[in-house]
Amino acid sequence: MSIATNLYNDPACPWAYSEIPELRVIEWRYGSQLDWRLVLIGLTEDASQYVARGYTPLLGALGQLNFRRYGMPFSPAPKPRISATARACRAVVAARLIDPGSEWRALRALQLANFTTPLVLEDDEQLMAVLTGVEGLDANRIVALLDSPEVTESYERDRAEARTAAGSPAERQGKTASTDGAVRFTAPSVVFERDGQRRVAGGFQPVEAYDVLIANLDPTLERRPAPETPAPLLERFPDGLTTQEVAALLTSGNDARDRTAAEAALLELVSEGRAERIPLGDDALWRGAGR
Repeated sequence: MSIATNLYNDPACPWAYSEIPELRVIEWRYGSQLDWRLVLIGLTEDASQYVARGYTPLLGALGQLNFRRYGMPFSPAPKPRISATARACRAVVAARLIDPGSEWRALRALQLANFTTPLVLEDDEQLMAVLTGVEGLDANRIVALLDSPEVTESYERDRAEARTAAGSPAERQGKTASTDGAVRFTAPSVVFERDGQRRVAGGFQPVEAYDVLIANLDPTLERRPAPETPAPLLERFPDGLTTQEVAALLTSGNDARDRTAAEAALLELVSEGRAERIPLGDDALWRGAGR
């Protein structure tokens, strides 16, 4: 029996974006033994919520500089305007309703574009442009359904669930927020459930936190070790990986990550014609050749 793994997330959160390498490691180690489910938080419904808190396009760009230390690609530049996150969350929900499972590709595409391009998340045309480039997504249909009753119902159900963090271990750790009323999980919070047991990893966490919770829920699970080269990783994740994701995935146990060695190994695959390097922000996306 797999462990139900509920991820509370939002495509606009820089903490959630920076946590992707940690989540990739857990995905690699445990594979289908974790049954992932995505819950969209919906951080803001209207850009005025951010404006009221003093956010500006410049502050948004400057904030990205602080997140560079976590290794994901960024392209810091002030965006044309402040944007709420609701439209992007609805797009991910629409993808889920059209083709269950495709919501993960939609989320990743929006996250990468949000932090490496001028994308305004509440601009429907821009959302369509980003999603059009994702294999298996019907961007036109997704955008057409953004305000449909079925998307609204599913999205509001996600938002309500995300706002049930009161009294949880996440709140005890200071990993929750109440910016719009009810206490909500911050992105990216992960809740593991198995046989009536529930373990909560609230907000930004080291990969070891997830690993310990999973091991305590079921110490019999198979735990795949890190590969010796990036080649199996590019095969397992055909949509591509950033340098930091590869560095995390190549790390054994609690060892320190060696990003330089990871990038060198990736460049070796490129030189052999087994991988390609696609520039992305201040870094790159690496894919197996011919993907």
